[in-house]
Amino acid sequence: MHPWRHTHYEFMKTLTITEGRGRLGYWLKKATEGQDIGILYKGKVVALRPMTVHSEYYALQEYGLTKSEAAVAAKRISADIKAARKRGEVQNCLRGKF
Repeated sequence: MHPWRHTHYEFMKTLTITEGRGRLGYWLKKATEGQDIGILYKGKVVALRPMTVHSEYYALQEYGLTKSEAAVAAKRISADIKAARKRGEVQNCLRGKF
């Protein structure tokens, strides 16, 4: 068997930016279901794939916070929101579904 022949074929659905934008929710769903989706950008295919994001990495990358600094900030923010709710300054937009 030739090295380029496969017993099964997998194809990537390649979209233009316009096609992707027009049905973005649909393509995101397909990508999370495991279908290979690519969007053509300046002659290159950019893969659309789900990935796991760890909050401590996100906090470090976006805000420059270590894991312990992010934990302290989260506690402070939660306390601030709770106090603002007591004062009537903020309402739960999901009406108690938390």
